[in-house]
Amino acid sequence: MPVVPSIALGALGVLALACIAVPWLATQDPVAIGDVLARRFLPPLARDGDGVRHLFGTDAFGRDVLVRMLVAGRLSLAVGVAGAIGSGALGALLGALAGWRGGMVDAAITALADALLAIPRLVLLLVCAALWAPGIPTLVTVLALTGWMGVARLVRAEVLGLRARDYVQAARAIGVAEWRTLWRHVLPNAIAPALVATSLGVGGAILLESGLSYLGLGVQPPAPSWGNMIAGGREHLLVAPWIALAPGLAVVVTVAAATLVGDWLELRLAGRAPA
Repeated sequence: MPVVPSIALGALGVLALACIAVPWLATQDPVAIGDVLARRFLPPLARDGDGVRHLFGTDAFGRDVLVRMLVAGRLSLAVGVAGAIGSGALGALLGALAGWRGGMVDAAITALADALLAIPRLVLLLVCAALWAPGIPTLVTVLALTGWMGVARLVRAEVLGLRARDYVQAARAIGVAEWRTLWRHVLPNAIAPALVATSLGVGGAILLESGLSYLGLGVQPPAPSWGNMIAGGREHLLVAPWIALAPGLAVVVTVAAATLVGDWLELRLAGRAPA
């Protein structure tokens, strides 16, 4: 793997491990509010009255920003990955069905995908999030239902090309069931574009989750996410900019790293990138 994708993948791995380990090892509850007057708005690297150092400072309630950011990373990464996988799986299923069946099924799925693609995804997200109660299950469902269209078009195009291959015609000639031919022989050869699109969609899903949480339509306080942490720090930008800066940098690094890994995977599957 080239240097840049290796660094990006390593950054994602380190961030994921930190999100798992650091909050578990922390001595302070990232949600609990303690001595607010003594600990609030401590700058990065400062110590509180108990001698505890806060690498990223504290927020308006005296809570450690680093620990909260890593706890929030658990939710943001989980929601982003689950949303991208959900949209990729749904898109692969519908795209394979459209390309394999053809006719009215193909026309209906393609028309639905084209209609949804004509509407900006953020608008769809805002409408769906406003219709249902905010929360993690709603957020993952909305991300999956609004992101499958591009994957479906890619898989459909692959399946249309594979339908005429000799091994597919041979499977039909010996009486293999249609669904088995699709599942065992066609779909595995058409899934590469879906994998690339899904890996590229992880960064976008994390960014959309952060945006919805920032607007109050995603993860709800007191559970921290990167989006609602940024929203909570916007009122204190002049006094304590680190409250919003830390989760903002986490979003930037995660999205950039996920995109770089996805770009490399696309080139790798196409045979245009070194191992």
